[in-house]
Amino acid sequence: MLVQINNLSDKIDEIQEGFGVNSIRIDKVNTKKELKAFIKFPWEVYKSDPNWVPPLIMDVKEKLDKKKNPFFEHSKMELFLAYKNGKITGRIVAIIDDMHNEFHDEKVVFFGMYECFDDLETSQALLDQVVAWGLERGMDTLRGPMNLSMNDECAFLLEGFDSPPMIMMAYNPLYYLDLMEKCGLVKAKDLYAFYMSAEEDMLKKIQGIVSEIKKKTNVSLRSVRMKKIDEEVEKIKYVYNNGWEKNWGFVPWTEKEMDHMAKKLKTFADPDIVIIAEDKERPVGFAFALPNYNEVLIKLNGRLTPLAILKFLIYRRKIESVRAVVFGIVKEYRQTGLSYLLYSEFEKNVKKRGYKWGETSWQLEDNDAINRFVKSIGGEVYKKYRIFEKSIS
Repeated sequence: MLVQINNLSDKIDEIQEGFGVNSIRIDKVNTKKELKAFIKFPWEVYKSDPNWVPPLIMDVKEKLDKKKNPFFEHSKMELFLAYKNGKITGRIVAIIDDMHNEFHDEKVVFFGMYECFDDLETSQALLDQVVAWGLERGMDTLRGPMNLSMNDECAFLLEGFDSPPMIMMAYNPLYYLDLMEKCGLVKAKDLYAFYMSAEEDMLKKIQGIVSEIKKKTNVSLRSVRMKKIDEEVEKIKYVYNNGWEKNWGFVPWTEKEMDHMAKKLKTFADPDIVIIAEDKERPVGFAFALPNYNEVLIKLNGRLTPLAILKFLIYRRKIESVRAVVFGIVKEYRQTGLSYLLYSEFEKNVKKRGYKWGETSWQLEDNDAINRFVKSIGGEVYKKYRIFEKSIS
């Protein structure tokens, strides 16, 4: 009798497959209802994960809005949802960044916003859809995840699943790494995040170095002036676009992207931990850090209801950590020790503001100069991230 039941079950599965009941369906996101489902899907993936930080739904909508996000002035994008047995089992975005491909002389189709249940069929179907979309447009390499570029969240968390991510840093289930490898993707680049404790007095340890550098330079340091934020952003842009050249994955900011960033800075920046270095009023470096608003967002569940706004206002005053997003120095000042001057001012202000610890992220695994510097000021690698790729030509 049991054999008959099992045989009957197998026959039902065969019939369902024949009618496409168990097949994977990939659909473009076309309607507002589908967009809502796309945005809300991560809540299904992470519903039992205490370390996941729900993004603000309004921020995700703005990021994906081609009319509001200046990224789309040089990029194309398509959103896809995967369905299995009529239920959403995954999502993905296909991206072609014309500026990236021109700057690096590549033909890359990026995938991003990837979320998926632990289902190899769904994952393969999603990635195959991006590959097909990219091949139609002449691309020869698949790379990701980028959400939507390396100036946003990027990469999959590789090590360090025991704590929530910092602001604008990725988080994902461990099984994503396995799915990528089973789908034929390989490591393109690893990224490092360094833990920094404000309790360790690095200022004393590097005071001698800082004193010597000050004797040899006319560079002045100051916090960003929020009342002149547009001018300050122009200075940061100058250093950023002149300091990175053709680093792996780097793409210059456009004017509108800088304006977009300035608007966000007015709301979220702590001016004491955004520091500009100048030599006779010429910007030559900056240290850019943000309070870790993920400490607040993890309590809001993605929505700014009246109660959530009250929580936001209360908990933003209790933020204990900062993310040092980038230390930028123009090329001709890299060997002057300016990085130590910037760090000394940064650490002084971090302690003054009462922050207890910080993360310096992210650094390319093979950027030896930067990684040595961060280790020299007490940084320890505590999280790693991985970007995957494969040839599709």
